[in-house]
Amino acid sequence: MVERASHRMDSNASLKIVKRARALRKAMTEPETMLWSRLKGRGRGQPIFRRQFAYDSMIFDFYCPAARLAVEIDGATHWSEEKRAKDEARDAWLAGRGIFVLRIGAGAVYQGLGGVADAVILGALELIAMRQ
Repeated sequence: MVERASHRMDSNASLKIVKRARALRKAMTEPETMLWSRLKGRGRGQPIFRRQFAYDSMIFDFYCPAARLAVEIDGATHWSEEKRAKDEARDAWLAGRGIFVLRIGAGAVYQGLGGVADAVILGALELIAMRQ
């Protein structure tokens, strides 16, 4: 089995963030729903992903605890220079805590769902192997 991590949200996440994450699971964007359809499987040897995972004061679109991999689907709201700077600062902060962030444009999901899903899964497996 690839992972035995807890099914619970991160203990550092506040109750307010956890409730927001639960609400976001019911209102996922189309690219998030598309990618989740490929990541949610529990096949033999496939890493386990969580959707809308609360961590500290943040919510990751997807998170693989065994790999410590956060996957973010970025749409048009992430294109501004200001938002990119915030994303970079957030990613650096998370890297300091051992969490790697993979950012994927929403357009990439629409144009090549299979390739994106494969890349996410393979990336998670590589990170898991490096951590063992």
